[in-house]
Amino acid sequence: MHAPISIVIPTLNAGEVLPATLQALMEGLHAGLIRELIVTDGGSTDSTLEIAEEAGAGIVTGKPSRGGQLRRGCASAKGDWLLVLHADTVLQDGWSKVVGEHLDTGKPAAFRLSFGAKGFGPTWVAGWANLRSRVFGLPYGDQGLLVPRQTYLSAGGYQDQPLMEDVALVRALSGITLLKARVITSADRYARAGWVRRGARNLWTLTRYFLGADPERLAQTYRR
Repeated sequence: MHAPISIVIPTLNAGEVLPATLQALMEGLHAGLIRELIVTDGGSTDSTLEIAEEAGAGIVTGKPSRGGQLRRGCASAKGDWLLVLHADTVLQDGWSKVVGEHLDTGKPAAFRLSFGAKGFGPTWVAGWANLRSRVFGLPYGDQGLLVPRQTYLSAGGYQDQPLMEDVALVRALSGITLLKARVITSADRYARAGWVRRGARNLWTLTRYFLGADPERLAQTYRR
C-alpha cells in the first residue's frame, strides 16, 4: 500500500531555510505517511535545487509565481493527499501522529501558526491567524494545507496568480479543520516591516482582494 501524502513546496532562492523544513519531514517519512516530495521552483539561483536533489525531491520548474508554482507542483503529485508547505514553514514534533489520525476524516486541514520569535507582535499575529482559521475557515499558506487530492481537484486547484492563491483555494474548500499541531514559520518579513504594520497591511490586502482587486496589482503594491 502506497504512503498517502505528497509534500509540495514552492521555492525561490530558499537555500537558507529549506533544510530545516525538509528535516522536519523525516518524522512523517518514518511514520510511513510520505509518498513523495515535490519542490516546485521559480528560478532559484542559490543552493535550493541542490538541496532538493540531495533530499530526493522531484523537481518541477517554471516561471516565478506562487500560484503557478503550486499549480504545477500539485499537478505532478500522485498521493491521495497533498500537504503544501512554504519553504520557511517547519512542522513541529508530533505532527505525524496528528496528521495520521486526521486522514480518516477525509477533510482538508491546516496547522496552528506560530513564529520563530517571541513578544507581543508574534503572539498577536499568530493568534489572529489561528482565530481566522478556526472561525472563518481561512488559513493562509504559511500554516500549511493538508487536503485530499480529489477535493483539491474538485475545488479547481491553485490559480496561477502571484498573491492570494492560498485564499482563493481555501474559499473554494469547505470544512477546513484546524489541527492540534503547530508549524513555526519565519518571522523575518514581519521583523523587517514591523509586526503591527505588516499585520495591518496583510489584513488590508485581504480586504481589497475580497472587494475584487486584481491579484497582479495587489502583488505590486504588497512588494513595495
